[in-house]
Amino acid sequence: LGANDGIVSIAGLVLGVAGATNSSSAIITAGVAGILAGAISMAAGEYVSVSSSRDTERALLKKEKHELRAFPDAELLELIAIYERKGLSKKTATAVAKELTEKDAFAAHVDAELNIDPNNLTNPSHAAIASAVAFLAGAIIPLVAIIIPPPELRIPVAFFAVVVALAVTGVVSAKIGGANPIRATLRVVIGGMIAMIVTYGIGRLFHVAGI
Repeated sequence: LGANDGIVSIAGLVLGVAGATNSSSAIITAGVAGILAGAISMAAGEYVSVSSSRDTERALLKKEKHELRAFPDAELLELIAIYERKGLSKKTATAVAKELTEKDAFAAHVDAELNIDPNNLTNPSHAAIASAVAFLAGAIIPLVAIIIPPPELRIPVAFFAVVVALAVTGVVSAKIGGANPIRATLRVVIGGMIAMIVTYGIGRLFHVAGI
């Protein structure tokens, strides 16, 4: 998704600028500025989002520790009920809950009740770096595709390169998510094409106006 964002946003940016001017320096400047701004924005947004998620996880773990100290019997009954809802009989659920509680009550509860691994909480720094790298990987495609060809071929080459890149990301994302690859790919490609056509058209309007 980060790569797809990079492809579409930078493709729209450089095609819009290319529609307004033939200046290679203007196109490169806009593209590089857009890539840097986008990567930083993606990283910052992901860092804040994951940090909030980790804070929530920590608060839930703290709350669970308190409840285990203050209400151990009630927590045991709660654990038994969880295993019963998962399909175990009352007798088996009670035996499992008691055995796990004796071994490590906190670990048993956070796994069954919260589905959290206290030793593997979400890492905002890792998420931010991954998001920025994914955006950069996608964003470099339209920039390279529009600055390498001669001026008369910039637009068609960049358009074609972006469509191919979007098709690849659509197929890959569909495979990872188990979705229909054709539907997912068409959705991504059509959305990207619309973005490029609109931004290029706006650029041409400014070009005609002499700005």
